[in-house]
Amino acid sequence: MKKWIALFTVVLCLAVSGLAFAEAPVTRIKDIAKVQGVRANQLVGYGLVMGLNGTGDSNKTLEVLQSVTNMLRRFGVTIDAASLKTKNVAAVTVTATLPPFVREGDTIDVTVSSMGDAKSIQGGTLIQTPLLAGNGEVYAVAQGAVSTGGFTAGTGGGNTRQKNFPTVGLTPNGAIVERTVEEDLGKDGTISLSLAQPDFTTAARIAQTINMRYAGAATASNPGRVDIHIPPHFRNNLVSFVAGIEELPIMPDNIAKVVVNERTGTIVMGGEVSVDSIAIAQGGISISIEKEEDVSQPTPFSVGSTVVTKNASVDVNEEHANTIVLDATANVSDIVGALNSVGATPRDIISILQAIKAAGALHAELEII
Repeated sequence: MKKWIALFTVVLCLAVSGLAFAEAPVTRIKDIAKVQGVRANQLVGYGLVMGLNGTGDSNKTLEVLQSVTNMLRRFGVTIDAASLKTKNVAAVTVTATLPPFVREGDTIDVTVSSMGDAKSIQGGTLIQTPLLAGNGEVYAVAQGAVSTGGFTAGTGGGNTRQKNFPTVGLTPNGAIVERTVEEDLGKDGTISLSLAQPDFTTAARIAQTINMRYAGAATASNPGRVDIHIPPHFRNNLVSFVAGIEELPIMPDNIAKVVVNERTGTIVMGGEVSVDSIAIAQGGISISIEKEEDVSQPTPFSVGSTVVTKNASVDVNEEHANTIVLDATANVSDIVGALNSVGATPRDIISILQAIKAAGALHAELEII
């Protein structure tokens, strides 16, 4: 019975202190690496949102006046910019992400963000806007109704209510892809895997695992990349070859690390954390000072007066220092069990870990966030 009570106490201490453990499980290559060349591209454009209910940019926004004038001129309408009223128009920045392997004619979502002093773009319509990539080429064209998912309501006298951000909206499937960005994967008979977390050991394990399936196909070029030669019988079926590689099991390796969040008292330890032989003492001194007021009354029929005196009492309480000794073979379980055995709080554990690291006995990277 005592054994189960002790086990429950340790589990409860772990839950209260916010202490978590991270071990390296067996996972798929797909979850820790990706094929180089399979990537998205960012697109951006400048446009106008029309049809607003008086919540657009003011006449002080010069880019709106110039943009509306230029648009009307393209349609053969000439007008003086000074006479324009742009309260139903807003200048916006249009952003989108072009996924890999999309084709001409596919549609993608776009985000529309006000760049002037418009109060809301709710209910507006985005006018045809070219979207450019970093190289300055147009890859998509956006147009359509803008949905903000929010609103602003009020009487104009300062009593207003707002939900979400009415100056930022979404146009689902609002952009049509005009040009694709597609790499010819495997055109030279090779592909490369890029590791999410570069590591020598993990890269070597990936290459070894692939070679067990396809003899001599993989080489770990550096900690972040594994080059793979495509077997001749897979040259015309690259998708199946990559899919087979992505499903291979792998055990990634990570450096020993302890992550400490001082704001929340959360401590996360990697499974490879170890310490040298070390002694830890945990205790403290508490000092309590209390002030009291005494009243001194004179004797009856005397000429004395009432006097109020202030007295202070000081109480010093020194807690018993708990001392534990960790052997040189200590691991995560030993550290946690030992620190919980002395009743250390999350703040105490943080201080103890910092002290162990300063003493050179903690063989792990200590990161404080």
